[in-house]
Amino acid sequence: MPNNDAEPTVPIVCPECDTETRLPFSEVADTLEQHNERLHGGEEVAQVDPDIADQLADLVADDLGLL
Repeated sequence: MPNNDAEPTVPIVCPECDTETRLPFSEVADTLEQHNERLHGGEEVAQVDPDIADQLADLVADDLGLL
């Protein structure tokens, strides 16, 4: 049976490193910042999967009544 208390994960992509992974939501910001600082000179190369980020933005905008 799945653990309903498990933290949701977020898909992360880094096109320069040619990597994809999933991180717990609470770790996304710090992990992306550390990765980009260490491997890409601080440039925001690794990021939340753009398709997921767009879907999330649409859901938030809809929830706020902006759409």
